[in-house]
Amino acid sequence: MADPAIQPDPKLAELAHLVSEIRERVRLRHTGSTGGPIDLPLPDLTPLLQARDAAQAKVAAIGSVNPRPGGPLNSLIQAVKRNVARGLNWFVRDQVDFNREVLRALDATLDALDEANRTIARLAAVSGERIGTYSNRIDAALEISSDIQAHWKAWRPEWEHKLVVNEALFTRAASELQHAFQHRVTLAEENFRGQIAAQHRDYLAALEHATTDIQKRLWDDLARIRAEYESLIHHELRLVRQRGLAAPAPAPSAAPVGYDSPEIDWLKFAEKFRGSPEYVRNSQLQYVDRFRNASAEVLDIGCGRGEFLGLLREAGIPARGVEASAELVALCREQGLQAEQADLFAYLDAQPDHSLGGVFCAQVVEHLHASDALRLVKLAAAKLKPGGAFIAETPNPECLAIFATHFYIDPTHTRPLPPPLLAFYFEEAGFGRIEILRLAPASESMPALRDLPTSVREAFFGSLDYACLGVKL
Repeated sequence: MADPAIQPDPKLAELAHLVSEIRERVRLRHTGSTGGPIDLPLPDLTPLLQARDAAQAKVAAIGSVNPRPGGPLNSLIQAVKRNVARGLNWFVRDQVDFNREVLRALDATLDALDEANRTIARLAAVSGERIGTYSNRIDAALEISSDIQAHWKAWRPEWEHKLVVNEALFTRAASELQHAFQHRVTLAEENFRGQIAAQHRDYLAALEHATTDIQKRLWDDLARIRAEYESLIHHELRLVRQRGLAAPAPAPSAAPVGYDSPEIDWLKFAEKFRGSPEYVRNSQLQYVDRFRNASAEVLDIGCGRGEFLGLLREAGIPARGVEASAELVALCREQGLQAEQADLFAYLDAQPDHSLGGVFCAQVVEHLHASDALRLVKLAAAKLKPGGAFIAETPNPECLAIFATHFYIDPTHTRPLPPPLLAFYFEEAGFGRIEILRLAPASESMPALRDLPTSVREAFFGSLDYACLGVKL
């Protein structure tokens, strides 16, 4: 029992009342449960509030100086601390602002949590009012659930049986699909392996074919190079052998009629500008048939290296040649051909009349003067038997390209004979069945002529050579 002599302090009573009101307000603001028909525990925000208050106190204390007892030393220390605090104010300003913003965010979080608690409380109150309504519905649902449960007990065995059957069917189907898939994978793998093996065989075959082709081409190139090399050696050795075998030409009693021969290597000249013996043989092969029925020997005037004499010998036609060059005569004799060194006019004049079965001269008449060319044709006509053929091959002056390329290369050429003039000489000498064969088209050796119009090319750039053929009447 309280002492009646001790009276309570009115200020303390008023303070206690204020504290109780504050607590009630805080409790209402930060309630711990919803209350009502549905009592749900709500989150307790008191620890968070206390932590917020402690943080606010710390934020407020930043930059302040702790009090110290009086005295000069403590006053001096306090002054130093205050100066240091003021000096560090720029350094901690951002931190203070950050702390305040954090506290502001914390206050906002507390407000949001309080509002969430109040909302939950209101929902609990509303839900309590509707519990009765929902209870009836729940009872009805429980009745339906009981009915479903009863039916489910009847349906379950059949459903489980169907489940087992379906599971068996599914397992069987899955097994069949797996077997089918495995079979297709096996077939695909076998097909792939077969394709790889076929590609490998094709690759090996192609590689072997390419290797064989390369080897063949290599051996062909080696054979060609060897042939060219041997041909070059043979050509050089032949020239050396020909010069060694050829006897020095005796000084002629008189210069050959028609042209003067400069002192040059005529064998090398013929090889370079006339062509190889094989080339000349191929071009003169067309004349052999003209002498197959010759009734006596055929005379090759200016037989040179003996290409036409060799063709006649191979055809079984008796023939001999006459040549002004002792070196070329020695070359012909080395091949087993019959040839003599003499001036062609002196040699022809010494032959009996009507003693020759044919006369052939290639690239000769262009070396003679005009009168000597006619003299040669008349001498040939006099020495031929009736029916004997005379063939004269010479450059064709109708082709303008001959003057830009071939004619003036030979320094012993005097003047070309146009085909009508040589044919006229043949008529004058008593030849019949005269023919003009135009040879060696200029466009074959000079492809640039193909760009000319056909009429111009045929009129002025036809054949480089021609042959005049006649038969002794």
